[in-house]
Order: sequence, then C-alpha cells, then structure tokens
Amino acid sequence: MKRVVLYARSPEWQRAIERAGELVGGPHFHIIKSEGRTLAGFLDVPGTGRAFLKRADAPTWWSGILDRFRGSRASRALNGVAMLTAAGFSHAAPFAAMNVRRAGAVRESFLLSEPLERGDTLSRFALGPGGIKGRSDLRRRKRILDTVAREVRRLHDANLYTRDMQETNLMVEDHADGSDAGGFRVYFLDLEDFRSARSVSWQRRMLNLVHLDRSVGRFLSRASRLDFLYTYLGGKPDRTSARRMVSEILAIRGGVERPRARIEANVSAAVPDTGKTRASATRSVPRNVRDRR
Repeated sequence: MKRVVLYARSPEWQRAIERAGELVGGPHFHIIKSEGRTLAGFLDVPGTGRAFLKRADAPTWWSGILDRFRGSRASRALNGVAMLTAAGFSHAAPFAAMNVRRAGAVRESFLLSEPLERGDTLSRFALGPGGIKGRSDLRRRKRILDTVAREVRRLHDANLYTRDMQETNLMVEDHADGSDAGGFRVYFLDLEDFRSARSVSWQRRMLNLVHLDRSVGRFLSRASRLDFLYTYLGGKPDRTSARRMVSEILAIRGGVERPRARIEANVSAAVPDTGKTRASATRSVPRNVRDRR
C-alpha cells in the first residue's frame, strides 16, 4: 500500500489525512452518508480541528488504474476547487487530499475539507425543520431561491457546469453582512463533478436545470419552480418563447427519466408484487444508471 498526499494546507492536516483510513473507523468520525462506494461525515481530528471527510473507493483494480490517469475523486475535487476559486464561487475549502494505491491502482481517495456547519442543503435551508424557515415566510423562501438561481446562472456564464446539479449539492447559509445578493451565500459541493467549457451550451444549461428541478420538485410548487427558471433567465420570456422553452425542458427531462422508468419496470416484473420488496429492489439500482445524463 502506498499513500500519496495530493494536497495539505499544513503539516497538521497532512498528518491527519495520512491517518484517514484509521480515523474513519474511530469514535471521532460521525457518518452522514454511506452510499455505494462513498462514505462521508464529520471528523474531529484530535489536536488539529474539525473537518468534513469524504472517502471514495474504486470498484475494481482496473478502474483504479484508470483513476491514475483520469484523476481520482480527490484529485478531481481539487481541480474543481481551482476552477471555482478562480471564478469567485463559494465552496468547501480543502484541508488535505490523498490517494491510496495498491498494486499500482488507486483503490481509495480521501478528501478533508471545511465542515460548513453554519449552512444547510437547499431544501432544508429553504423549508427548515418542520417548515420553520421557509413555509412560515414565503418572501424569505423566494429570496433564497432567487439567490440560488442567480448563482447557477453566474456559474454557467463563467463557463463552468457540474455533472451532478442536485439540491443536496447546494448549501446555503445566512450571510449577515449582506455582501451577497439576498443576504444568503451559496456553496457548491461535490467538487469532483465540476467541469469547464469554452462556453456552456444551452443544452448543458438546461440539463443542469432539469436535474436541479427533479430534486427540488418534492418541496416546491410548479409556480415556484417556474419562477426559479425565470429568475435564472433574468426575466419572464414572452408566451411563445416560454412554451417553446418548457417543451424543450420536458423533452430533456423525459430523456433523463426514461432509463430509470425502464429499469424500474424490469425490476417490478422480476420481483413479487409487494411494496417493500419492490422499493428495496428499486433502491438497489446503481446511482449512475438511475441518474444517467
């Protein structure tokens, strides 16, 4: 086994990342996500501080070999940090990053970053626990959504996009000094999925918005979702343009959802017709197939 430290803010954080495999199994690690080959949570590093730790495992030796050339999750996250920093976007600052190689392949990658404990994901921040923050103040919720829509538009205008534009990958916090529009600050997460382009195409912009719309649809009305789109566009288009745009978005959304619908239909046909069994089988569908782009 060979540990390769890709980045460390300080010698203390380098020592911490070198012990990441050990710390993950210790009492100071608090898991918040364990999904597939990704493990993430808050880590209290004795004598150093608090951080957010994300570990990604390569599924096979061959994929680990590919990661040495295309970049591991940790190295791609560092590239995402560089892109977002250069363009002036908020994100979780990295503390340290490391790859673990076995037999020449990257089998694990670790990223320690800023914990961002003052903020929350878009849905929880907009609605709040029990609806305290959002449902009790519709104007506040609109200001939050307007801020996010403008930041996503600014991201695209800066020739950047993400392959995973989900509401859980957007963190929002109150910004007391009011320097950010609306009095809120938006942080972009899952930095390994960010890419740059000479110009972000209309199709790519709409695909990002469709993925975001699919994830916010469970807590926003249709009117609020349309208002989000119009804020992104900088204003409501005329009726003809609006209808054409909605048709394009529905077509893109259909292209995203059809693969999942086919898989779920096959799963339903293959398992007994019980709600519990079907739900369990559906959850077993790999994420990269469920959210195929």
